Amino acid sequence: MKSFIQVLPNSHFPIQNLPFGIFSTQQNPSPRVGVAIGDQILDLTVISTLFENHVPELKNPSNVFSQSSLNSFMSLGKPIWQATRRFLQNILSDDNPELRDNNQLRQKAFVTQKLANMHLPAQIGDYTDFYASKEHATNVGTMFRGKDNALMPNWVHLPVGYHGRSSSIVVSGTDIVRPCGQRLSAKDQPPIFGPSNKLDFELEMAFFIGSGNKLGERIPIDQTNNHIFGLVLMNDWSARDIQAWEYLPLGPFLGKNFGTTISPWIVTLDALEPFLVNGPIQDPVPLPYLKDDNPSAYDIQLEVKMKPNNSDSFRTLTKSNLKYMYWSLKQQLAHHTINGCNMRPGDLCGTGTISGPSEDSRGSLLEITWNGQNEVNEIKRKFIEDGDEIVLTGYCQGDGYLVGFGECLGRILPAVNHKNQS
Repeated sequence: MKSFIQVLPNSHFPIQNLPFGIFSTQQNPSPRVGVAIGDQILDLTVISTLFENHVPELKNPSNVFSQSSLNSFMSLGKPIWQATRRFLQNILSDDNPELRDNNQLRQKAFVTQKLANMHLPAQIGDYTDFYASKEHATNVGTMFRGKDNALMPNWVHLPVGYHGRSSSIVVSGTDIVRPCGQRLSAKDQPPIFGPSNKLDFELEMAFFIGSGNKLGERIPIDQTNNHIFGLVLMNDWSARDIQAWEYLPLGPFLGKNFGTTISPWIVTLDALEPFLVNGPIQDPVPLPYLKDDNPSAYDIQLEVKMKPNNSDSFRTLTKSNLKYMYWSLKQQLAHHTINGCNMRPGDLCGTGTISGPSEDSRGSLLEITWNGQNEVNEIKRKFIEDGDEIVLTGYCQGDGYLVGFGECLGRILPAVNHKNQS
């Protein structure tokens, strides 16, 4: 499959991908729905009349694609998502003249990505973050509780998660202000107030809910893929010193809710389907509502780089893969709704930090530096300093093409003046 739009071999956005996002331009500042192809964005509002003939089941496409979020489109359900994607692949194909040879429409329909402003792809109602990597949970547990008590008893029986703060989720490229809060300066001393000294990234991915479920109804594990619209990269910024002092007994609070960055393009499950693989063997065998005998992990190669504040280049911090994750996306959603919790279009679920089996695949500085005991020699860092930039990337390797997610980028700004607040 090939598009008439030029797509370089290292592009994350070939015709096999076609992720959805929300963009605006200087000429048209209204946020609207677009699809990434190569280094271009196909403006779906411009070609909305074509949907009327080719995707008749999509009612009022002009209204759906002129929305400032994907919530309306995502709520329509998987048959509509799939029909839309099939049509887009057809209309962008190099052997289809309908758009290819219509120069007037082409000039209006395509926007160069570099000239566009990207927005959050959805209006996020609720946000849940899981703790689904066994390697990450084991590393952190060993660090703070010892090797013999690394995993809590419940961890191998259910996908552990907590409810986060959706209001502070931002799109890639948004600066993050260093948080202030209470932290311990010395053992057996009272807490002090001030900027976090242990600011960290977390290499995560997250999935958006498309069609939801009613309150009191479950989503069975064999139906979860009908409700998951697609995935993005996610950096769950974490203030480890604030988190360490506050998290007992209820879990994360101010150490997490100051900012979470996601990539702007949602890659659909259909685009990722060729990269399904078997996940880790689960022992003990999960309870029946979590049992899934089908391949449910995705082979997505992930990388985190840092550009220190005194440097002009990015250096690799870690490489990992979504396939290492112990609890699958399907299991996470099935567990989330087993009590009848209702999910809504635009809800976001994070995977938790994705660490791999080797030291060079650890998904956070907390693990890489073992809570600051060691230094990342090449960049002289234990944790993130003001002015540092962190970028997450991820892609699937196809036969001569990539299905990628673009970038998830954030820069840390100094804390706001905190004097007289302690």
